Order: sequence, then structure tokens, then C-alpha cells
Amino acid sequence: MAGKFEQNLARLGISLPATVAPAANYVPARRLGNQVYISGQVPSETGKDKYTGKLGSDYTVEEGQAAARLCAVNILAQLKQALDGDLDRVVGVIRLGGFVNAEPDFKDHPKVINGASDLMVDVFGEAGRHARAAVGCYSLPRNVPVEVDAIFEVN
Repeated sequence: MAGKFEQNLARLGISLPATVAPAANYVPARRLGNQVYISGQVPSETGKDKYTGKLGSDYTVEEGQAAARLCAVNILAQLKQALDGDLDRVVGVIRLGGFVNAEPDFKDHPKVINGASDLMVDVFGEAGRHARAAVGCYSLPRNVPVEVDAIFEVN
């Protein structure tokens, strides 16, 4: 039987994808004591970038939120793999770091990263509330509009 966090994902209509191997010399997840660090995830599906371009010219805030949410789905897939398939080992979300590929005059970086933050709260409830950074940058790998990394407390 699926655990409570898996049930929340199902209720949201989310099926976690298979994880994709890193494209460079790093690991997708690293555990240190009771924390799991998830490397930056981009808005990709089935190994292909679903979104490419910049906020403020190619995408609206709402489209950026959808891209950030997809990053969060990929974070959860990496986390599930790191926890041997058991998301119920999550005690809480400690921090999200969000990077927004944006035009110089774009100012809604926090609103974009809410796409990832809101999903964490939807899945983990109060345990999903976290510290966060939302940073604008002029480019990201493969010209994706958003990248999000995460730290979780686990048992």
C-alpha cells in the first residue's frame, strides 16, 4: 500500500518519472546523516527539456510556475530513489534553491519558484514548509527557464 505522501501525489494526479542519470560529473542525490541533498533539477520529461527560454520574454510567470513545479516533480523522483522508494521517510523539506533564467527587467522570481514551493506543501503538508532562495540569472544549462535544488530531513 502506498504511503501518505505517495497518496498525496496520486491525489494531485502526479506519477513520479523514472530518474535520469546526471549529464556531468556529479551525483543526483547525496545523503549526509539525516539530510538528503538533491542536485538541481530542470523542467524535463522523459529525458527531454519541456521548457526552454527566458522568463519575461518567452514565458509568463504562470508558465514559469509550471516549469518550477516540473522541477519539483523531478526532485521528488530523485528523492524517492535516494530513499529506496519510501517517501514516508521524509521528515520535512529544509530548503529549496530556485534559479530563474530571466530578462534583466524581470522581477517576479519568487512567484516563479512558488511553483516548486507550493508542490512541496501540497505533498508534505506542514512538513513541506521550507526556507528558500529565488535567484535570477541570465542563463541556465540548455537554456531552461528554471532550475531547483533541495535539502530534505529524513529518517
